Amino acid sequence: MKHILELHKSGKVAGICSVCSAHPLVIEAALRFDLETNRTVLIEATSNQVNQFGGYTGMKPTDFRDFVLSIAEKVGFPKERICLGGDHLGPNCWRDKSPAVAMELSRKLVADYVAAGFRKIHLDASMAVASEVDPIDPAVVAERAADLCQACEEAATDGDKPLYIIGTEVPVPGGETDGLDGIQISKVPDVKETIELHRTAFAKRGLEDAFSRVIGVVVQPGVDFDHTSIIAYEPEKAAELAKFIESQAGMVFEAHSTDYQPKEKFFELVRDHFAILKVGPALTFALREGYFALAAIEDELIPAEQRSQLRAVMERIMTDDPSQWQRYYQGNASEQKILRAYSNSDRIRYYWPQTEVQLAVEKLMNNLGDQVIIDSLARQYVGFERSRLASAGKPVTATSVLLDKVTQVLEDYRFGCRDA
Repeated sequence: MKHILELHKSGKVAGICSVCSAHPLVIEAALRFDLETNRTVLIEATSNQVNQFGGYTGMKPTDFRDFVLSIAEKVGFPKERICLGGDHLGPNCWRDKSPAVAMELSRKLVADYVAAGFRKIHLDASMAVASEVDPIDPAVVAERAADLCQACEEAATDGDKPLYIIGTEVPVPGGETDGLDGIQISKVPDVKETIELHRTAFAKRGLEDAFSRVIGVVVQPGVDFDHTSIIAYEPEKAAELAKFIESQAGMVFEAHSTDYQPKEKFFELVRDHFAILKVGPALTFALREGYFALAAIEDELIPAEQRSQLRAVMERIMTDDPSQWQRYYQGNASEQKILRAYSNSDRIRYYWPQTEVQLAVEKLMNNLGDQVIIDSLARQYVGFERSRLASAGKPVTATSVLLDKVTQVLEDYRFGCRDA
């Protein structure tokens, strides 16, 4: 991460893609993608995915670390080239608690992440908790971030201190739910205030050395997506922001919700000092495309009574348990059905770990196995991936299709992070 920063500050178009996913095939694809390079792969978990109580993945920070390292061992990827990060670490999961309780839980959260070997820590205390109203006082946000930083420093070993990200983004994590009107690009005075308030709050606790390791600030550069569309980056609108960060030694911007941007926009973002580009739903969206294509191929090859019925199983699980999508997907029953499968926010990703879904996926993959999918069938359902795999000299199999789907997304980010 420090090398990326040095390259960037030296005037090169250098950035890094942050893979925000807990899906094993996404992580495998990311590691395979850089297996033959010397690049660092940045993999991040969010506080609602992974925390001291297991999060929605059922993993604590040490579990997630071991999960990633086990995939690295399978792939043959050097563990020293993996950087683990924690995203939105703060009271997000405990908004219904009092400030004192929420912060106590948050201190434990960040300490566990650091103790488990996570070295990129996003300190995000921007959300209101019980008895508070959003937006809360920026000075309170900074004080709470400093409190969390102190817990991190106490949990870290002397020779391996964390790097920090401060600030929060305007977009809703996972994409907007009420349309894209009114997206506001961060204003320079607000960003400057965020930095200075954090600098002061850190100094009050004697954390000047820790503040020197604040390498990034989360801002809104004017990119976002909702269920069916995106706002593409417009460099001229963020020119003032880009100029400002040049004066901040040792810092770049971190951009969230960059999913689905055209690849040329990734280059423009990195060029304009948005050097850390977060991607999450776009990766699992691509993976879902692959699973659905394979399910269609399975229908062609396998007798009905032996099929996985993956799509029917997923639809039933999602309708039986609407907790992860109902408040996000508006419209009538038909419109909601389409969104459950095809929304850019990809809330279907929360259901892949469900036992019945996992069993259906396992049956699908067992049914198709390692057999090479014949050319005419592959052309019907995985046309683009088929030609890509053929050009690379790889057989078209169920696994290769899935990995290639994710790889395409990563290639777009690589286009933007050229010198990294």
